[in-house]
Amino acid sequence: QVQLVESGGGLVQAGDSLRLSCAASGRTFSISRMGWFRQAPGKEREFVAAISWNGGNTDYANSVKGRFTISRDNAKLTVYLQMNSLKPEDTATYYCARGKPSGPWSDDRVYDYWGQGTQVTVSS
Repeated sequence: QVQLVESGGGLVQAGDSLRLSCAASGRTFSISRMGWFRQAPGKEREFVAAISWNGGNTDYANSVKGRFTISRDNAKLTVYLQMNSLKPEDTATYYCARGKPSGPWSDDRVYDYWGQGTQVTVSS
């Protein structure tokens, strides 16, 4: 069983930064790829970023590339999402998820455990 708990969300102004954290439990964290997704009201959940088990490979949605950085600390069982130059359109609930061993990184169907989410609101 894997439990994921996100934190770090909040209300910020456009241009500000936030760092989200996702604390995991379970022995398989350090061998699992991890991803961040977000869902805005009235919209479908969308891929934000993902990272391989050792941090050697990352992937980003085009909408956040160059502004967001995903990282992980396997010793702390934590994955991070550093978000810079935030825009109002980044407003959403952000979820971290554990990825299955195979499948497209951006496809939420290949993630089997999800956190409860943390709200990010960016005002203009």
